Amino acid sequence: MNWQEVWGVLKWVLAALAAGFVGQFGKSLALVLLKRRRARKSRGAGLAGTGTADEVSSSQAAAQKSSLEIQAKVEKKRAKAEVKRLKKS
Repeated sequence: MNWQEVWGVLKWVLAALAAGFVGQFGKSLALVLLKRRRARKSRGAGLAGTGTADEVSSSQAAAQKSSLEIQAKVEKKRAKAEVKRLKKS
């Protein structure tokens, strides 16, 4: 066994250890970042209720528009499924 073979094996071992290190601490970092984001989002939701009447009405209008869009998508899917069912018959 010469030094080149030993060095080649050692490089692969070091690469595997480095990948494990990055993977473990990368996962931990991602979990910390997600926790921080959720905390920030929940604090923002608590403060959202203190808006002016214009902000509240615009948010209600946006929610209503979103609801209408969802209903339209559901109706479109139902119609598409009905057409598909009729084609099979």
